[in-house]
Amino acid sequence: MNESLASAALSLGPSARIEFGVGAVARLPACVDRFESRRVLLVTDAGLRAAGVVARVVALLERAGLDVTVHDAIAPNPTSATLDEAADVVRGLGGCVVVALGGGSVLDAAKGIALLGTNAGPAHELGAVVRPGLPVVAVPTTAGTGAETNGFGVIEDERACRKIYLGDDSVRPRVSVLDPELTVGLPPAATAATGMDALVHGIESLASRRSNPVSAAYATEAVRLVSGSLVAAVDDGTDLEARAQLLMGAHLAGLALSISGLGIVHGLAHATTAHTGAVHGLALSAVLAEVMTRTKAVAAEPYARVAVAMGAADAVSGAVALADRVGARRPLRELGVTAALVGPIAAGALADVVSCNHPRRMALDEVEQVVAGCR
Repeated sequence: MNESLASAALSLGPSARIEFGVGAVARLPACVDRFESRRVLLVTDAGLRAAGVVARVVALLERAGLDVTVHDAIAPNPTSATLDEAADVVRGLGGCVVVALGGGSVLDAAKGIALLGTNAGPAHELGAVVRPGLPVVAVPTTAGTGAETNGFGVIEDERACRKIYLGDDSVRPRVSVLDPELTVGLPPAATAATGMDALVHGIESLASRRSNPVSAAYATEAVRLVSGSLVAAVDDGTDLEARAQLLMGAHLAGLALSISGLGIVHGLAHATTAHTGAVHGLALSAVLAEVMTRTKAVAAEPYARVAVAMGAADAVSGAVALADRVGARRPLRELGVTAALVGPIAAGALADVVSCNHPRRMALDEVEQVVAGCR
């Protein structure tokens, strides 16, 4: 982070509206009412429909006189084909409000779908956005990605076997409804994985080359909230206080990364997931300690902030202890990384745009050593 504010130049837009609190989902119809259309496309996944969450939200919206169409075909690690399948649905509705109900995969997909509603062509060509997308309202049901804070989604280009970034500021959610009750049904393993994602967002944001006092403030509080609540949320999924702290921490981490960017830990996780389908949070946890150890000489000050926020002796041991405590740290080989994938994953990580924010430049051979050493 640039310590000289006199030489700093910041230009930060206003944050979107948030509705936070236990039971906040009841305010969703009023959030949608802010827009002109009475038609809603509810983008979600089959798991939330089976759990009854979708029916609950649809009932809320329909009681308010809104016309709701449900698209629940979003799977983890959505692909460009996933978005293309939704294109006919959203275009058939004409002008509508896209409500994204789910975890990071659903929120990321919903942004692309909102763009497909106003722009022609397949999803992989959305890099050249011609028209602003449809308005998006985000209702996250996990506490991890912070995807409700920005207008870009991480989508898998299955043809190139890599992650791509699709989006536009026009599809940054206009309103985010953060209701801890909606995260109560998340199983312990998923809570642990998404929580580690939020923690790494905070850590990498603090150490990023683009970190500034605003992003650092968000990131530091995010690390404090996430590290202080994750164990309780994993051990007792009905602990609403832990769920609330974790959800707010993930949101603040999302705000931080939207300003500062991330680093090569995320680059490695993106590449790993693209090649193996591994759970994102587990891929992050597998390489986090090794990358931090190789980076701490140039990131002493941000890592010191991490340690204080976590109440740990040092940042690396604190992050490792938390990941181990919640069962989120496994070797890469258990996530499907073979010896043959070491080179492609390392190359993919360096090609990922997030990696350029890492505080220390790493050459391909060193990144290959990281991947091989974490197997």
